[in-house]
Amino acid sequence: MNLCISGFLPEGNDDEFIKYDLDVEPEFESELLELLGHASLNDMAVGEWPLTLEQVQQISAVIKQKLPLDLDLFIGVVA
Repeated sequence: MNLCISGFLPEGNDDEFIKYDLDVEPEFESELLELLGHASLNDMAVGEWPLTLEQVQQISAVIKQKLPLDLDLFIGVVA
């Protein structure tokens, strides 16, 4: 299991297809779990969690990669 960040056009758009998809490297998982307030990947395995702008910026700093700010971003666990 690993963390995955997905992005969609903001609510109100007719296009509901995924616009962004990123599998988070395992080396960043523990820091992101702590940042998001989860104890384990199993705690997050119940679906996708919406990310706030502040969380997106914090995650971007941790993974050292720019994330799109113009999309609604979510994080979840994939097998």
